[in-house]
Amino acid sequence: MKTQQIEKKPPRLAIISLMAAGTAVILVFTLTPWNFIPTQITEDVLVIAVIEHGCVGESQYGESVVVPGCDAQVGDVVSATFFIPSWEVNGYFDRLQDRVEMVQP
Repeated sequence: MKTQQIEKKPPRLAIISLMAAGTAVILVFTLTPWNFIPTQITEDVLVIAVIEHGCVGESQYGESVVVPGCDAQVGDVVSATFFIPSWEVNGYFDRLQDRVEMVQP
């Protein structure tokens, strides 16, 4: 009596699926996409110019913001609503830079 041994190969689809899931998890934690999503902010900005479309103000984040329908003068403070990337608000890149500086000799 001759016994034949059959080798079982792992299913390729399962291995490819696990590799894809692992890659997706790694990308989410390294790229952190929620830091690229724009965030709406309302703050008081200092008017630095008056143009035909309104006023141009500078936010505390260093962004130039156009406030439509504004009749303020240069030097006044007005309220503005605008979008900026989330990393500007949450300080993600500042914390990342601090970690890099700790590691560098």
